[in-house]
Amino acid sequence: MGGQYRITGGKYPRMRPPRRRGRLVFLTVVCVTALGVAGWGTVQLIDVFTGGGDKDTASGAKADCPASTKVSPAARTKALPEPGKITVNVYNATARTGLAKQTADELKKRGFRIGDVGNATKQYDKKIKGSGMLLGPASALNTSLPVLAAQLAGAEQRTDATRKGDAVDLFIGNGFKDLSKRADADKAVAALTAPVASAVKKKDC
Repeated sequence: MGGQYRITGGKYPRMRPPRRRGRLVFLTVVCVTALGVAGWGTVQLIDVFTGGGDKDTASGAKADCPASTKVSPAARTKALPEPGKITVNVYNATARTGLAKQTADELKKRGFRIGDVGNATKQYDKKIKGSGMLLGPASALNTSLPVLAAQLAGAEQRTDATRKGDAVDLFIGNGFKDLSKRADADKAVAALTAPVASAVKKKDC
């Protein structure tokens, strides 16, 4: 029969329109695409109503969380001796007279215990160019010497491993003018004993 119908089958001839496979493929693609778009939209709506979009904001807030300062127990103040527990021998290593007694008297007013007072031995006499030199046993390196050094700016600090006792020597040098002002010396000692602050992040960040 005409070109519109064709005969198919084995036993009984049947007539039907030809299959249009192109249209079926197109409809299938359209349906799949529509389902995909609908699914993506559903996920977005769920994020909006459940607050899923706040995750990035929260993580960003953690990254930008400022660090605070906190003093850890291990970083407490150093234990330095009080001036009253430090014995100082004062020696004049210059050609100017009276400096040893004058300096010793001022140190005594600041609470230091005074030992020997006099002229320096030949080993140090007129050989110290700076304001002065401090000499003590090895145990005084981080205890008595820093406290005494705060009283005389620019003084050189030395230790003698063979030296016994806990007294320290102050040799007045050729560049000596005067002891540091008491207020400045107290600030210097306070700085030595200040707690060390370390940066830590807050727990709620």
